[in-house]
Amino acid sequence: MQPPPPQDAAPLGRGLFWQDTPPGAVFHTYTRTVTETDLVNFIALTGMTDSGFVDATKVGPMGARPVPGALTYAIIEGFIVQSMIRGTGIAMLACSLETLAPVHVGDTVRGRVEIDAVRPTSKHNRAIVDSTITVLNQESVPVIRYTSRRMISGRPDATEV
Repeated sequence: MQPPPPQDAAPLGRGLFWQDTPPGAVFHTYTRTVTETDLVNFIALTGMTDSGFVDATKVGPMGARPVPGALTYAIIEGFIVQSMIRGTGIAMLACSLETLAPVHVGDTVRGRVEIDAVRPTSKHNRAIVDSTITVLNQESVPVIRYTSRRMISGRPDATEV
């Protein structure tokens, strides 16, 4: 077992507390190019072995080799977990997703996170944070839009709300 970190040192890479996410705030994730390896690993892991995803010679109505919307969503959620809510996120309470345009192998995606509402809970220094996430491709075309409702912790030194 490792000893706890010193109390006078803040951890690197910690996400935002709910007090740092006021309604109207906008955040952008990094970008990521979706690779053939991403597609193959994701469809093998999930069982999404539709011919449109596994047959590179098949050109369907979406043109180039499409990737599942769930893969695109997972990439952006990974960015959000690694940065915005790492160590501060408590739970994903709800999510509603709409696919707007296809993403293909070789496309580069990024997320735009807009905070819609913040409602502190009655105890335990936490809040419900609603946000809209728009996933954009390399041409800034929206490909996915989803809303999320998360429970986020507050600053450790904050008093009970």
